[in-house]
Amino acid sequence: MVNRFEFHYTPKHGSWLNMAEIELGVLIRQRLSRRIANKDILEREVSAWQKDRNAKIVKVHWQFTTSDARIKLKHLYPQPL
Repeated sequence: MVNRFEFHYTPKHGSWLNMAEIELGVLIRQRLSRRIANKDILEREVSAWQKDRNAKIVKVHWQFTTSDARIKLKHLYPQPL
């Protein structure tokens, strides 16, 4: 049973998680902000949104810079000797 699963340990604070949350928020606002009657319609809506989003080559524009991170997350960065 265990062989069926492949585990990938990823940090909960990683930027990939932020990007996934951003994209899910956009999907919900643009396509899923109403009642969807059934699974087939849901799959078509998500697929159409995904194709459109990929065709536009949408990117996430980060506003939290490395210098901001070094200030706000000072405890995570090693101190130079």
